[in-house]
Amino acid sequence: MPSRRTLLLTSLLVPVVAACSGQDDASSPDDLLTKHGLGGKSGREVVETLEASDAKRPTGLSASVRVTEVQLAEGELTQSLPLPGDLFYLSLAPYASRTHDCFFHNLGTCQGELTDAAVHVTLTDASGKTLVDEETRTHANGFVGFWLPRGIEGTLKVTADGRTGSQPITTHDDAPTCVTTLQVA
Repeated sequence: MPSRRTLLLTSLLVPVVAACSGQDDASSPDDLLTKHGLGGKSGREVVETLEASDAKRPTGLSASVRVTEVQLAEGELTQSLPLPGDLFYLSLAPYASRTHDCFFHNLGTCQGELTDAAVHVTLTDASGKTLVDEETRTHANGFVGFWLPRGIEGTLKVTADGRTGSQPITTHDDAPTCVTTLQVA
């Protein structure tokens, strides 16, 4: 039968050995990506995957698209992944009657009004060059996203169900990554 001293020492050493082995129950930030099927993906791939997800918003995962990175969080776990330095991700949720305020698009919480809607999107830069001229569909979250050159100014025009709206946009470092203010009327 082990002595009381042996039991005490054993109970003190087991946590120390477990901590030193690197095998504990705490989750790592990489577990956050793996848990959501994003393990091994780049920041750009994470943004594209989550934007196109059919998951009902809000999800348990926060994924804030910033100018230079996507910041993921769930509970105590956080992870940031860099986005391409020469590109700017602009996520657009055109609306007809209701919208929400947004500055940094959150792939896990933002929900737009027009879901799975056919839209024609045109983006022309300040010099008149057309950067986007595309017939597309909004995702289940009501958004459609575009990778644009950083540091531009331009005009975004959207037509949905015969209704059209436009507004100026910018992709400078202080610009929003979420456009929820473009009403089609």
